[in-house]
Amino acid sequence: MFEQLELDDELCRAAADMGFEKPTSIQSLVIPHAMEGKDVLAEAPTGTGKTGAFLFPVCQYLLDYHRTEATSTRALVLVPTRELANQVAEQARAITKYTKLTVGVITGGINYGTDRETLSGHCDIMVATPGRLFEHIEQESFDCRDIESLILDEADRMLDMGFASIVHQIAGEARWRKQTMLFSATLEGRGVRDFAKELLKEPETLSANPSRKEKNKILQWYHLADDLTHKNDLLVHHLSESITSCIAFVKTRERLHNLKDFLHSKGFKVSYLQGEMPQDKRNAALASFKSGETNVLVATDVAARGIDVPNVSHVINYDMPRGADVYVHRIGRTGRAGAKGVAISLIEAHDFVWVGKVARYTNEPFKARVIDSLKPKNKPPTFTKKKKTKTKKQAAAKAKKRAKTKPKKTS
Repeated sequence: MFEQLELDDELCRAAADMGFEKPTSIQSLVIPHAMEGKDVLAEAPTGTGKTGAFLFPVCQYLLDYHRTEATSTRALVLVPTRELANQVAEQARAITKYTKLTVGVITGGINYGTDRETLSGHCDIMVATPGRLFEHIEQESFDCRDIESLILDEADRMLDMGFASIVHQIAGEARWRKQTMLFSATLEGRGVRDFAKELLKEPETLSANPSRKEKNKILQWYHLADDLTHKNDLLVHHLSESITSCIAFVKTRERLHNLKDFLHSKGFKVSYLQGEMPQDKRNAALASFKSGETNVLVATDVAARGIDVPNVSHVINYDMPRGADVYVHRIGRTGRAGAKGVAISLIEAHDFVWVGKVARYTNEPFKARVIDSLKPKNKPPTFTKKKKTKTKKQAAAKAKKRAKTKPKKTS
């Protein structure tokens, strides 16, 4: 129970309101160390409760050590995307609802006038994307000197998106902080660990093995599609069945608009996300999908970064991604926090090579299913290994070796 973690009644009450019966694995590991003021390096995939793992101890610290005078932001959470910033801020407001702590958000795509209003409020907790926040630091409209806790969420993705330099500069501006916490979906590879080495001081390194309840329970399969018409028929079949909410992934904007228009023509309620989309339209599309006003969200991979929508029942790979790791990221939009989810891939012959790649990468079976009324006419393609052609040098070396080992004729 959260009470056993020595959290104030106001925070435990908020946790109960949010439906948190007991701490998740990562929360049980992180919260005690964080409340002791230690730096934390944590491996925690999305969907395992990592946001609460850093927000609960930060809020407890702010409640234990009140402001002695009017100060600027005391806790700064840096995240890679606008959507994630809004989601973290939403959870922070829910956790602090019975306290007097205030939460603000600074992201790109928002009017600077709105930013000024947020900054003038001297929020206790600020959630921000690195690029926009650094603009305010350069313009001296945001002061880092009062920051006591710095949290880097989804650090691996911040590195992938090229934010390393800016994050280092922000951390340098907040050099008087007392605690730094870094969370990443994986600690494999040198990138995140080198990043952590430069920003953290003698951190507690924690990696949660999610309980069976917390692990994603995603049922996956694929349908072999003969062509685009067959693929569309398969998609319509599934959307007409028991799907309550679905994210359909496509590979290009052109494919996105073609699919959106096709689904509209079939009477489905659809919203969409694409790259370089105005923020107000992105917010409206996500709000429509989250509220259930539309139950299908069509998205490209770039546009879907940072989406964390609860209760997505299905993910459909209308187009296969160009990477097994991207496949895993896509299907992770369903089956959140122990809920069951379904991931269906519609695979044409030219994408069939990804069947084996996905199975090897995930170390899980990835098998075909057939709908009786929509059986494919074509068989799966077969791939034969190409024989290696020998170079002249290799052939000459082999002939020489044979000559040496050949037994001599006896007269």
